[in-house]
Amino acid sequence: MTVEGFNTIEEAIEDIRQGKILIVVDDEDRENEGDFIMAAEKVTPEAINFMAKHGRGLICVAMTPERLDELDLQPMVTENTAHMGTEFTVSVDAREGTTTGISAHDRARTVKALIDPKTKPSDLARPGHIFPLRARRGGVLTRAGHTEAVVDLCRLAGLYPAGVLCEIMDEDGSMARVPRLKEIAREFGLKIITVRDIIEYRRRTEKLVKRIVTTRLPTRYGNFVLHLYSSAVDKHHHIALVKGDVTTPEPVLVRVHSQCITGDIFGSLRCDCGDQLHQAMMMIEREGRGVLLYMRQEGRGIGLVNKLLAYNLQDQGKDTVEANEALGFKPDLRDYGIGAQILADLGVKKLRLITNNPRKIVGLQGHGLEVVERVPIEIPPNEINRRYLETKRDKLGHLILQDQLPDEVLDRMTAKGPITDAVLEDVARHLATAGEKNEE
Repeated sequence: MTVEGFNTIEEAIEDIRQGKILIVVDDEDRENEGDFIMAAEKVTPEAINFMAKHGRGLICVAMTPERLDELDLQPMVTENTAHMGTEFTVSVDAREGTTTGISAHDRARTVKALIDPKTKPSDLARPGHIFPLRARRGGVLTRAGHTEAVVDLCRLAGLYPAGVLCEIMDEDGSMARVPRLKEIAREFGLKIITVRDIIEYRRRTEKLVKRIVTTRLPTRYGNFVLHLYSSAVDKHHHIALVKGDVTTPEPVLVRVHSQCITGDIFGSLRCDCGDQLHQAMMMIEREGRGVLLYMRQEGRGIGLVNKLLAYNLQDQGKDTVEANEALGFKPDLRDYGIGAQILADLGVKKLRLITNNPRKIVGLQGHGLEVVERVPIEIPPNEINRRYLETKRDKLGHLILQDQLPDEVLDRMTAKGPITDAVLEDVARHLATAGEKNEE
């Protein structure tokens, strides 16, 4: 069990394989609820009865789009306005082997019929007492829901990719939250995991990038080899500009740059992105060896439209963090797992990371790469972007405008200093302090 009281995904996969029930919890900023889940092919009347008695929610079956199409199970509604977009199909009962359809025996029989390859659309009565759910292609990497979580776990366990799930309500009829869910897990000896941990497990264990094309790219900053990658996670294309041989054991100079159309293309003075991009290319050219990743993570992950909406809010007085939050986003939604996989595919193992952002150091370290040095890249502020840069420093923990940073942070995070455990501890404290300022 992890330090937060949740079990590991490896433990959960084994329990799914053995036909056991477990609890999966989603994020606080989503439904913030827990579901009982189990593999559909392992379902029993006893398991259905347990879920109905102790879960009290709807008993559903999450399935792949392909199987639902085979069974001609159409969406429950033509326009889905559900808060989280859960894709219900019409409800069903098995025509054979059931009576009223609602008993634990009948519902278990219907679940078995749904995954039986011999079952035809005509073998299912509509409406019924089991609610099929359409899981998104790509699983939790596409949609971080319970529906996708149980299908992913069944697939990872080597079982039929369909699972039974039931929301867990407390005895008073309210939704059971994490503290109560942990009590339920202890009471019945069940494993409890999070959707977030399934996402991290898949990012860590599956290859999610594919190299599409490689070509030469002469630029005003030097000659590079351009590799275009596709991502199985977000369907975006990402670019790696490579200089020299990056497969040797020596640490590679690396810049992970998030796309900024306004700064990179139009030279916006609101940010320092375009200047950082060009300076990083020059740094790699001078080094004679390195990688620049150009990641499709516009606006720290909120996308171009929302970034421009955030610009309007900034013009009304909000800073870059406050604007993101006013639009309903966290200050920084970027994930570095795909970038880490691209670096690994290129043969990079150790790197000297060009960054002012400690989160990039921690993010890449967490995906199996060894960051041995932080190489700062600082662009002098202008009258327009000074507040933006100060906000990145004060609320996001960026190591810029260093004359105003604490001495202990500067002592550790030097340009030449190795990224040791002590440095990472200082980074964590620095980020925590920035987070506290953000909450004030």
